Amino acid sequence: MNTSVTGLLTLLLLAASTLSTAATPVRIGLNYPSSGEYRQEGLMQRRGALMAIDEINAAGGVLGRPIEMLDADTASQPDRAVANVDQLADQGVRMLFGGSSSAVAIAAGRRARERGLLYFGTLTYSNDTTGKDGHRYMFRECYNGHMAARVLSNYLEQNFADKKYFYVTADYTWGTTTEASMRQFTDTTDVTAHPQVMVPFPRFHYRELKAAMDAAAASDADVLVLVLFGDQMVKAMRLAYELGLTERMQITVPNLTLSMVDQVGPAIMEGVVGATPWTWNVPFHFGHTRGQTFVNEFVRHYNTYPTTSAASAYSIVYQWADAVQRARSFDSEALIRALEGHRYTLLKDEQQWRAFDHQNVQSVYAVRIKPRVDVLDDPMKQDYFQILESMAGEQAAQSHAEWLAERRAHGKPETLE
Repeated sequence: MNTSVTGLLTLLLLAASTLSTAATPVRIGLNYPSSGEYRQEGLMQRRGALMAIDEINAAGGVLGRPIEMLDADTASQPDRAVANVDQLADQGVRMLFGGSSSAVAIAAGRRARERGLLYFGTLTYSNDTTGKDGHRYMFRECYNGHMAARVLSNYLEQNFADKKYFYVTADYTWGTTTEASMRQFTDTTDVTAHPQVMVPFPRFHYRELKAAMDAAAASDADVLVLVLFGDQMVKAMRLAYELGLTERMQITVPNLTLSMVDQVGPAIMEGVVGATPWTWNVPFHFGHTRGQTFVNEFVRHYNTYPTTSAASAYSIVYQWADAVQRARSFDSEALIRALEGHRYTLLKDEQQWRAFDHQNVQSVYAVRIKPRVDVLDDPMKQDYFQILESMAGEQAAQSHAEWLAERRAHGKPETLE
Protein backbone atom coordinates (compact mmCIF):
# COMPACT_ATOMS: atom_id res chain seq x y z
CA MET A 1 0.00 0.00 0.00
CA ASN A 2 1.47 3.36 -0.99
CA THR A 3 2.06 6.14 1.51
CA SER A 4 -0.64 8.41 0.10
CA VAL A 5 -3.32 5.73 0.60
CA THR A 6 -2.00 4.97 4.07
CA GLY A 7 -2.12 8.65 4.94
CA LEU A 8 -5.68 8.94 3.63
CA LEU A 9 -6.82 5.95 5.71
CA THR A 10 -5.15 7.41 8.78
CA LEU A 11 -6.97 10.72 8.27
CA LEU A 12 -10.29 8.93 7.81
CA LEU A 13 -9.77 6.89 10.98
CA LEU A 14 -8.87 10.05 12.92
CA ALA A 15 -11.96 11.81 11.58
CA ALA A 16 -14.18 8.88 12.53
CA SER A 17 -12.62 8.81 15.98
CA THR A 18 -13.22 12.56 16.40
CA LEU A 19 -16.85 12.26 15.34
CA SER A 20 -17.36 9.33 17.71
CA THR A 21 -15.87 11.30 20.61
CA ALA A 22 -17.93 14.38 19.75
CA ALA A 23 -21.12 12.32 19.81
CA THR A 24 -20.34 10.62 23.13
CA PRO A 25 -22.66 12.01 25.82
CA VAL A 26 -21.18 13.72 28.85
CA ARG A 27 -22.89 12.53 32.00
CA ILE A 28 -24.05 14.56 35.00
CA GLY A 29 -25.62 13.14 38.16
CA LEU A 30 -28.76 14.28 39.99
CA ASN A 31 -28.70 13.19 43.64
CA TYR A 32 -32.26 13.93 44.74
CA PRO A 33 -35.22 12.69 46.81
CA SER A 34 -37.68 10.73 44.67
CA SER A 35 -39.11 9.26 47.90
CA GLY A 36 -39.41 10.39 51.50
CA GLU A 37 -40.31 13.71 53.09
CA TYR A 38 -39.07 15.96 50.26
CA ARG A 39 -40.11 13.87 47.23
CA GLN A 40 -42.28 16.61 45.69
CA GLU A 41 -39.35 19.02 45.70
CA GLY A 42 -37.21 16.27 44.20
CA LEU A 43 -39.63 15.71 41.35
CA MET A 44 -39.47 19.39 40.47
CA GLN A 45 -35.66 19.33 40.47
CA ARG A 46 -35.69 16.47 37.98
CA ARG A 47 -38.17 18.25 35.71
CA GLY A 48 -36.19 21.50 35.70
CA ALA A 49 -32.92 19.69 35.00
CA LEU A 50 -34.34 17.64 32.12
CA MET A 51 -35.81 20.75 30.53
CA ALA A 52 -32.44 22.50 30.63
CA ILE A 53 -30.68 19.45 29.18
CA ASP A 54 -33.15 19.22 26.31
CA GLU A 55 -32.62 22.89 25.47
CA ILE A 56 -28.83 22.72 25.68
CA ASN A 57 -28.68 19.54 23.60
CA ALA A 58 -30.96 21.06 20.96
CA ALA A 59 -28.47 23.95 20.71
CA GLY A 60 -25.50 21.61 20.18
CA GLY A 61 -24.64 20.36 23.69
CA VAL A 62 -21.43 21.27 25.53
CA LEU A 63 -18.15 21.24 23.65
CA GLY A 64 -20.02 19.42 20.90
CA ARG A 65 -21.25 16.62 23.20
CA PRO A 66 -24.84 16.01 24.33
CA ILE A 67 -25.59 15.98 28.06
CA GLU A 68 -27.00 12.81 29.61
CA MET A 69 -28.37 12.82 33.16
CA LEU A 70 -28.20 9.90 35.56
CA ASP A 71 -30.06 10.11 38.87
CA ALA A 72 -30.32 8.36 42.23
CA ASP A 73 -32.80 8.60 45.12
CA THR A 74 -31.49 9.97 48.42
CA ALA A 75 -34.82 9.63 50.31
CA SER A 76 -33.39 12.67 52.19
CA GLN A 77 -30.96 10.35 54.02
CA PRO A 78 -27.28 11.40 54.14
CA ASP A 79 -25.88 7.85 54.09
CA ARG A 80 -27.85 7.00 50.95
CA ALA A 81 -26.78 10.26 49.35
CA VAL A 82 -23.10 9.46 49.96
CA ALA A 83 -23.52 5.97 48.47
CA ASN A 84 -25.23 7.57 45.47
CA VAL A 85 -22.21 9.81 44.88
CA ASP A 86 -19.99 6.75 44.58
CA GLN A 87 -22.51 4.98 42.34
CA LEU A 88 -22.87 7.97 40.01
CA ALA A 89 -19.12 8.70 39.99
CA ASP A 90 -18.43 5.07 39.05
CA GLN A 91 -20.81 5.56 36.10
CA GLY A 92 -18.70 8.43 34.83
CA VAL A 93 -20.61 11.59 35.76
CA ARG A 94 -18.58 14.80 35.48
CA MET A 95 -20.52 16.77 38.10
CA LEU A 96 -23.24 16.21 40.69
CA PHE A 97 -26.14 18.33 41.90
CA GLY A 98 -29.26 18.04 44.03
CA GLY A 99 -30.42 18.35 47.59
CA SER A 100 -33.61 19.29 49.47
CA SER A 101 -32.09 18.22 52.79
CA SER A 102 -29.03 20.21 53.79
CA ALA A 103 -27.66 17.25 55.72
CA VAL A 104 -27.81 15.32 52.44
CA ALA A 105 -26.14 18.07 50.42
CA ILE A 106 -23.35 18.55 52.97
CA ALA A 107 -22.59 14.82 53.23
CA ALA A 108 -22.85 14.24 49.48
CA GLY A 109 -20.78 17.32 48.70
CA ARG A 110 -18.02 16.14 51.01
CA ARG A 111 -17.93 12.78 49.25
CA ALA A 112 -18.01 14.46 45.83
CA ARG A 113 -14.88 16.42 46.78
CA GLU A 114 -13.14 13.15 47.63
CA ARG A 115 -14.08 11.90 44.15
CA GLY A 116 -12.84 15.10 42.51
CA LEU A 117 -16.32 16.20 41.40
CA LEU A 118 -18.16 19.50 41.77
CA TYR A 119 -21.40 19.39 43.77
CA PHE A 120 -24.08 22.04 43.20
CA GLY A 121 -26.71 22.41 45.94
CA THR A 122 -30.27 22.95 44.75
CA LEU A 123 -32.34 23.09 47.92
CA THR A 124 -29.90 23.26 50.83
CA TYR A 125 -30.78 26.24 52.99
CA SER A 126 -28.56 25.56 56.01
CA ASN A 127 -26.03 28.30 56.69
CA ASP A 128 -23.47 25.51 57.18
CA THR A 129 -23.49 24.40 53.52
CA THR A 130 -21.32 27.31 52.40
CA GLY A 131 -20.37 28.31 55.95
CA LYS A 132 -18.52 26.04 58.34
CA ASP A 133 -18.96 23.02 56.04
CA GLY A 134 -18.12 24.88 52.82
CA HIS A 135 -15.31 23.66 50.55
CA ARG A 136 -13.91 24.29 47.06
CA TYR A 137 -16.04 21.65 45.36
CA MET A 138 -19.40 22.84 46.76
CA PHE A 139 -21.40 25.57 45.01
CA ARG A 140 -24.83 26.55 46.37
CA GLU A 141 -27.29 27.94 43.79
CA CYS A 142 -30.11 28.67 46.24
CA TYR A 143 -30.03 31.15 49.10
CA ASN A 144 -29.44 30.18 52.74
CA GLY A 145 -31.19 30.58 56.09
CA HIS A 146 -29.35 33.82 56.81
CA MET A 147 -30.61 35.40 53.57
CA ALA A 148 -34.16 34.13 54.11
CA ALA A 149 -34.27 35.45 57.67
CA ARG A 150 -32.80 38.78 56.61
CA VAL A 151 -35.53 39.63 54.09
CA LEU A 152 -38.32 38.09 56.16
CA SER A 153 -37.33 39.89 59.34
CA ASN A 154 -37.77 43.26 57.62
CA TYR A 155 -41.46 42.51 57.17
CA LEU A 156 -41.89 40.96 60.61
CA GLU A 157 -40.15 43.81 62.41
CA GLN A 158 -42.39 46.34 60.68
CA ASN A 159 -45.57 44.46 61.63
CA PHE A 160 -44.80 42.32 64.71
CA ALA A 161 -42.12 44.17 66.66
CA ASP A 162 -42.03 43.30 70.39
CA LYS A 163 -44.45 40.38 69.88
CA LYS A 164 -44.02 36.90 71.32
CA TYR A 165 -42.70 34.16 69.02
CA PHE A 166 -42.91 30.37 69.20
CA TYR A 167 -40.62 28.15 67.10
CA VAL A 168 -41.28 24.60 65.86
CA THR A 169 -38.08 23.44 64.20
CA ALA A 170 -36.80 20.42 62.27
CA ASP A 171 -33.90 18.98 64.25
CA TYR A 172 -31.06 19.05 61.73
CA THR A 173 -28.60 21.53 60.25
CA TRP A 174 -31.09 23.50 58.12
CA GLY A 175 -33.61 23.83 60.94
CA THR A 176 -31.17 24.86 63.64
CA THR A 177 -29.23 27.39 61.54
CA THR A 178 -32.38 28.91 60.06
CA GLU A 179 -33.95 29.28 63.51
CA ALA A 180 -30.75 30.91 64.78
CA SER A 181 -30.83 33.43 61.92
CA MET A 182 -34.53 34.14 62.45
CA ARG A 183 -33.97 34.76 66.15
CA GLN A 184 -31.00 37.03 65.43
CA PHE A 185 -32.83 39.27 62.98
CA THR A 186 -36.17 39.41 64.86
CA ASP A 187 -34.55 40.03 68.26
CA THR A 188 -36.10 36.85 69.70
CA THR A 189 -32.93 35.18 71.01
CA ASP A 190 -34.38 34.81 74.54
CA VAL A 191 -35.65 31.20 74.45
CA THR A 192 -37.61 31.68 77.68
CA ALA A 193 -39.65 34.53 76.22
CA HIS A 194 -39.79 32.92 72.77
CA PRO A 195 -39.90 29.13 73.29
CA GLN A 196 -39.02 26.34 70.90
CA VAL A 197 -39.84 22.69 70.27
CA MET A 198 -37.62 20.51 68.08
CA VAL A 199 -39.08 17.83 65.79
CA PRO A 200 -36.91 14.89 64.66
CA PHE A 201 -35.88 14.72 61.00
CA PRO A 202 -35.99 12.85 58.65
CA ARG A 203 -37.64 10.06 60.62
CA PHE A 204 -40.37 11.36 62.93
CA HIS A 205 -43.63 10.15 64.38
CA TYR A 206 -46.83 12.10 63.86
CA ARG A 207 -47.35 12.23 67.62
CA GLU A 208 -44.07 14.17 67.97
CA LEU A 209 -45.25 16.81 65.52
CA LYS A 210 -48.68 16.90 67.19
CA ALA A 211 -47.07 17.45 70.60
CA ALA A 212 -45.04 20.35 69.20
CA MET A 213 -48.11 21.99 67.71
CA ASP A 214 -50.08 21.44 70.92
CA ALA A 215 -47.30 23.26 72.79
CA ALA A 216 -47.58 26.15 70.36
CA ALA A 217 -51.35 26.23 70.87
CA ALA A 218 -50.91 26.32 74.64
CA SER A 219 -48.59 29.32 74.41
CA ASP A 220 -49.56 32.97 74.23
CA ALA A 221 -47.37 33.59 71.15
CA ASP A 222 -48.39 36.09 68.50
CA VAL A 223 -46.11 34.65 65.79
CA LEU A 224 -45.64 30.95 65.10
CA VAL A 225 -42.47 30.18 63.13
CA LEU A 226 -42.54 26.76 61.47
CA VAL A 227 -38.96 26.00 60.55
CA LEU A 228 -40.18 22.92 58.72
CA PHE A 229 -40.08 21.85 55.09
CA GLY A 230 -41.75 19.39 52.74
CA ASP A 231 -44.12 16.84 54.24
CA GLN A 232 -43.37 17.98 57.81
CA MET A 233 -44.53 21.50 57.00
CA VAL A 234 -47.63 20.19 55.22
CA LYS A 235 -48.68 18.13 58.24
CA ALA A 236 -47.87 20.98 60.64
CA MET A 237 -50.01 23.46 58.71
CA ARG A 238 -52.97 21.07 58.75
CA LEU A 239 -52.56 20.74 62.50
CA ALA A 240 -52.30 24.53 62.88
CA TYR A 241 -55.62 24.86 61.05
CA GLU A 242 -57.31 22.18 63.17
CA LEU A 243 -56.05 23.86 66.36
CA GLY A 244 -57.27 27.29 65.25
CA LEU A 245 -53.77 28.76 65.11
CA THR A 246 -54.24 30.17 61.62
CA GLU A 247 -56.87 32.50 63.11
CA ARG A 248 -54.98 33.78 66.15
CA MET A 249 -51.29 33.75 65.18
CA GLN A 250 -49.25 35.05 62.30
CA ILE A 251 -47.76 31.87 60.88
CA THR A 252 -44.36 32.18 59.29
CA VAL A 253 -42.65 29.51 57.19
CA PRO A 254 -39.12 30.79 56.48
CA ASN A 255 -38.77 28.81 53.24
CA LEU A 256 -41.92 28.58 51.15
CA THR A 257 -42.30 26.64 47.89
CA LEU A 258 -45.16 26.13 45.46
CA SER A 259 -45.12 22.35 46.02
CA MET A 260 -45.77 22.74 49.74
CA VAL A 261 -48.58 25.25 49.25
CA ASP A 262 -50.07 22.97 46.59
CA GLN A 263 -50.23 20.09 49.06
CA VAL A 264 -51.79 22.10 51.91
CA GLY A 265 -54.10 24.26 49.80
CA PRO A 266 -54.66 28.04 49.79
CA ALA A 267 -57.65 27.86 52.14
CA ILE A 268 -55.30 26.81 54.97
CA MET A 269 -52.17 28.64 53.80
CA GLU A 270 -53.83 32.04 53.25
CA GLY A 271 -51.90 34.80 55.02
CA VAL A 272 -48.81 32.70 55.80
CA VAL A 273 -45.62 34.70 55.24
CA GLY A 274 -42.23 33.39 54.24
CA ALA A 275 -39.22 33.91 52.03
CA THR A 276 -37.97 32.54 48.74
CA PRO A 277 -35.13 33.12 46.26
CA TRP A 278 -37.53 32.71 43.32
CA THR A 279 -41.17 32.06 42.49
CA TRP A 280 -42.79 31.64 39.09
CA ASN A 281 -44.32 35.14 39.20
CA VAL A 282 -41.02 36.94 39.94
CA PRO A 283 -40.06 37.22 36.22
CA PHE A 284 -43.47 38.70 35.41
CA HIS A 285 -43.50 41.04 38.43
CA PHE A 286 -40.05 42.45 37.62
CA GLY A 287 -40.05 42.09 33.83
CA HIS A 288 -37.39 39.38 33.33
CA THR A 289 -38.18 38.02 29.86
CA ARG A 290 -35.85 34.99 29.98
CA GLY A 291 -37.53 33.88 33.20
CA GLN A 292 -40.96 34.37 31.67
CA THR A 293 -40.00 32.10 28.77
CA PHE A 294 -38.83 29.44 31.23
CA VAL A 295 -42.13 29.57 33.11
CA ASN A 296 -44.22 29.37 29.94
CA GLU A 297 -42.20 26.45 28.56
CA PHE A 298 -42.35 24.61 31.89
CA VAL A 299 -46.15 24.98 31.95
CA ARG A 300 -46.30 23.67 28.39
CA HIS A 301 -44.19 20.63 29.30
CA TYR A 302 -45.65 19.75 32.70
CA ASN A 303 -48.98 21.60 33.06
CA THR A 304 -47.86 23.21 36.32
CA TYR A 305 -45.83 26.27 37.27
CA PRO A 306 -42.16 25.63 38.12
CA THR A 307 -41.14 25.71 41.77
CA THR A 308 -38.04 27.20 43.30
CA SER A 309 -36.32 23.80 43.13
CA ALA A 310 -37.18 23.40 39.43
CA ALA A 311 -35.70 26.81 38.68
CA SER A 312 -32.61 25.99 40.75
CA ALA A 313 -31.90 22.70 38.97
CA TYR A 314 -32.53 24.32 35.58
CA SER A 315 -30.13 27.16 36.40
CA ILE A 316 -27.43 24.80 37.71
CA VAL A 317 -27.37 22.77 34.50
CA TYR A 318 -27.09 25.96 32.45
CA GLN A 319 -24.39 27.41 34.69
CA TRP A 320 -22.31 24.23 34.62
CA ALA A 321 -22.62 24.02 30.83
CA ASP A 322 -21.68 27.70 30.51
CA ALA A 323 -18.62 27.21 32.72
CA VAL A 324 -17.55 24.21 30.61
CA GLN A 325 -17.84 26.28 27.44
CA ARG A 326 -15.87 29.17 28.94
CA ALA A 327 -13.18 26.90 30.41
CA ARG A 328 -13.11 24.63 27.34
CA SER A 329 -12.82 21.78 29.82
CA PHE A 330 -14.77 19.34 32.00
CA ASP A 331 -12.01 19.38 34.62
CA SER A 332 -13.28 20.33 38.09
CA GLU A 333 -10.41 22.68 38.92
CA ALA A 334 -10.82 24.52 35.63
CA LEU A 335 -14.55 24.87 36.30
CA ILE A 336 -13.97 26.21 39.81
CA ARG A 337 -11.82 28.96 38.31
CA ALA A 338 -14.49 29.69 35.69
CA LEU A 339 -17.28 29.90 38.28
CA GLU A 340 -15.65 31.88 41.07
CA GLY A 341 -16.75 35.50 40.87
CA HIS A 342 -18.78 34.87 37.72
CA ARG A 343 -21.80 37.13 37.25
CA TYR A 344 -24.73 36.17 35.04
CA THR A 345 -28.40 36.85 34.33
CA LEU A 346 -30.76 33.96 33.61
CA LEU A 347 -34.22 33.69 35.22
CA LYS A 348 -34.24 36.99 37.13
CA ASP A 349 -31.83 39.87 37.76
CA GLU A 350 -28.07 39.51 38.07
CA GLN A 351 -26.60 36.73 40.21
CA GLN A 352 -23.02 35.96 41.23
CA TRP A 353 -21.07 32.88 42.34
CA ARG A 354 -19.19 34.52 45.21
CA ALA A 355 -15.54 33.51 45.19
CA PHE A 356 -14.76 33.25 48.91
CA ASP A 357 -17.61 30.88 49.90
CA HIS A 358 -19.22 29.74 46.60
CA GLN A 359 -22.58 31.10 47.75
CA ASN A 360 -24.83 32.30 44.93
CA VAL A 361 -25.57 35.93 45.82
CA GLN A 362 -28.93 36.99 44.42
CA SER A 363 -32.07 39.00 45.15
CA VAL A 364 -34.40 37.44 47.72
CA TYR A 365 -38.09 37.97 48.40
CA ALA A 366 -40.51 38.09 51.32
CA VAL A 367 -43.89 36.67 50.26
CA ARG A 368 -47.38 36.12 51.61
CA ILE A 369 -49.89 33.49 50.48
CA LYS A 370 -52.82 35.12 48.71
CA PRO A 371 -56.51 34.60 49.61
CA ARG A 372 -58.08 31.51 48.05
CA VAL A 373 -60.42 33.59 45.86
CA ASP A 374 -57.43 35.30 44.23
CA VAL A 375 -55.64 31.99 43.70
CA LEU A 376 -58.68 30.53 41.93
CA ASP A 377 -58.69 33.43 39.45
CA ASP A 378 -55.42 32.10 38.00
CA PRO A 379 -55.73 29.72 35.00
CA MET A 380 -53.44 27.19 36.76
CA LYS A 381 -55.00 27.82 40.21
CA GLN A 382 -51.45 28.33 41.52
CA ASP A 383 -51.06 32.09 41.85
CA TYR A 384 -50.11 31.79 45.51
CA PHE A 385 -47.37 34.33 46.17
CA GLN A 386 -47.81 38.03 46.85
CA ILE A 387 -44.36 39.62 46.78
CA LEU A 388 -44.06 41.81 49.87
CA GLU A 389 -40.46 42.88 49.60
CA SER A 390 -37.36 42.40 47.47
CA MET A 391 -33.84 42.63 48.92
CA ALA A 392 -30.56 42.73 47.00
CA GLY A 393 -28.32 39.73 47.52
CA GLU A 394 -25.41 41.81 48.78
CA GLN A 395 -27.64 43.17 51.56
CA ALA A 396 -29.13 39.79 52.48
CA ALA A 397 -26.00 37.61 52.43
CA GLN A 398 -23.38 37.19 55.13
CA SER A 399 -20.45 39.56 54.79
CA HIS A 400 -16.93 38.23 54.35
CA ALA A 401 -16.15 39.28 57.92
CA GLU A 402 -19.17 37.37 59.27
CA TRP A 403 -18.21 34.32 57.23
CA LEU A 404 -14.64 34.42 58.53
CA ALA A 405 -15.90 34.70 62.12
CA GLU A 406 -18.06 31.62 61.65
CA ARG A 407 -15.20 29.64 60.11
CA ARG A 408 -12.85 30.63 62.94
CA ALA A 409 -15.43 29.71 65.58
CA HIS A 410 -15.51 26.17 64.19
CA GLY A 411 -11.77 25.86 63.67
CA LYS A 412 -12.08 25.84 59.86
CA PRO A 413 -9.58 27.32 57.37
CA GLU A 414 -10.14 30.92 56.32
CA THR A 415 -10.16 29.92 52.65
CA LEU A 416 -12.01 27.05 51.02
CA GLU A 417 -10.06 23.82 50.62
